[in-house]
Amino acid sequence: MQSAAAETMNPAAVQSAAAEKHGRSRKKKKMNNVNTSSSPSSGKKRKGDDDDLRMEKPNKKSKGKVQLSNDNEVIAAAGENLTVAGGGDVGSGKVAVTASFLSDSRFDECSVSPLSLKGVKDAGYEKMTIVQEATLPVILEGKDVLAKAKTGTGKTVAFLLPSIEVVVKSPPSDPGQSQTPILVLVVCPTRELARQAAAEATKLLKYHPTIGAQVVIGGTKIVSEQKRIQKNPCQILVATPGRLKDHIAKTAGFASNLMGLKTFVIDEADRLLDMGFRKDIEEIITSVPKQRQTLMFSATIPKAVHQVCNVALKKDYEFINTVQEGTEETHSQVRQMHLIAPLDKHFSLLSVILKEHIADEVDYKVLVFCTTAMVTSLVASLLGKLDLNVREIYSRKKQGFRNRVSDEFRKSKRLILVTSDVSARGVDYPDVSLVVQVKYVELHFHFYYIISMPVPIT
Repeated sequence: MQSAAAETMNPAAVQSAAAEKHGRSRKKKKMNNVNTSSSPSSGKKRKGDDDDLRMEKPNKKSKGKVQLSNDNEVIAAAGENLTVAGGGDVGSGKVAVTASFLSDSRFDECSVSPLSLKGVKDAGYEKMTIVQEATLPVILEGKDVLAKAKTGTGKTVAFLLPSIEVVVKSPPSDPGQSQTPILVLVVCPTRELARQAAAEATKLLKYHPTIGAQVVIGGTKIVSEQKRIQKNPCQILVATPGRLKDHIAKTAGFASNLMGLKTFVIDEADRLLDMGFRKDIEEIITSVPKQRQTLMFSATIPKAVHQVCNVALKKDYEFINTVQEGTEETHSQVRQMHLIAPLDKHFSLLSVILKEHIADEVDYKVLVFCTTAMVTSLVASLLGKLDLNVREIYSRKKQGFRNRVSDEFRKSKRLILVTSDVSARGVDYPDVSLVVQVKYVELHFHFYYIISMPVPIT
C-alpha cells in the first residue's frame, strides 16, 4: 500500500473534503476498502479498552485542511487527532476482478465429460481462470498437486471439476451396498466455505443425477447429517475437520466408506493450519487410503504447509504457482484508505464512514470486519440503534442462523454485514461496495483476501 501525506484533522474538514471530492453523485460503482486502526500514541492498553466502541458526536466547530497525494480519497472521518493515509490506484467504474484472473483457455477444450461441460456452461463459466488453466491438465492426469493461488481466483472449480471426473470414470458401486462409497473428500477451514464448496459441486453436478455431494460441518446435529448421508448419494463429501473426525469415530460405516477414497482435497491449507487444525489433518490423512490423489490449494506456502505436504503428497507432486512475484495483493482498481484514530473514536468514525457511503451508493452492500465475536456483536448492536440495516455473523451464533444471514447478504442489496473472521477467507459475496476493517492490525493477513470480493470467482 502506498503511503499518502498524513496530518491531524478534525471531522468538519474531513467531511467537507469528502463531499467536495465525491460531489455526492457517483454514477458508477466502485469497490472501497477502509481500515480503522488505533493511533500509535494509543498503543498502551487503557482501562475500558475492551469496551472501546463508544458513540461520540464529532465537533462541528473545529476547522482544518486535508492534504492528500497519489490520487487518494477520503470518504469520511470523525473525532479528533485522526491520522489518515491511503494507497493504491483509483480505478473508474465497477471493479472487474474477474478480468485479472481469466485466461484465454476455454472449458470446452478440457478433457472432461460432455455432461460435466454442460454443467459448467449452465453455471456461467466459459473461460478458465489462470489457476484453472494451470492446474486442470495436471490434476486430470492423476498427479498430486500443491497449488499456490490467491483466494477468489477459481480454486474451487479447479479441484471440483476433475474430482467429478474421477467419480464419473469410477465403476458403479455394488448394488448390495447400503451406502455409496465416498470417492472424493474436500476439507475446508470454515463452515461457510464448506457450504459454499458443496453448493458449487451440486451446481456442477446438474447433469449427473446419480452423483451426490454432501456437506458435514460443526454447529449442526450430527444425527441429521447421518440420516442425510445414508439416504442420499454421497460420492463427494465436503467437511470441516472437527465434524469429519466426529463422523469417522461415531457414524456407523463411515470409516469403511472412506476406504474407497480416490481424491483428497485440502482447501485453504494455510488457513487450516493457522486455525490449529494440523493435528486433525494428520489424523484424517491416516484415516484415508494411501493410494489416492491428493490436492492442496493454498494462498500462501509457509513452512507449516510444506511440512504437511511431506505427509499428504506423493514425493513426485507438482508445485504450481500462479502468484507472480512482485504482484500486488490487492486489485489495482480497489481504492484503499487507512484511518488511524484513538481507540475511543472508532465507532463514531465507523458510523460516519457508513452514512457517507450509503448516501453515495443507492445499492450499497457493506462488510464490516471486527476482531472478535464480542466486538462484532457490540458493533452490530450499536449500528442497529442508528437505524441502519444490519446483520451479524460470528462463531458464537448457531449455524442455522449463520447460514440464513450469509445467504441473505449474498442475495441482497442495501445491507450491512458485521462479521468476525469467519467470513474472511474464500467466501463469495457478490457486488460488495465497501469493506471496513476495524482494528486493521489484528486482521492484517485476512484483509488482503477480502478486498478482491466485489466480483468473486468460485
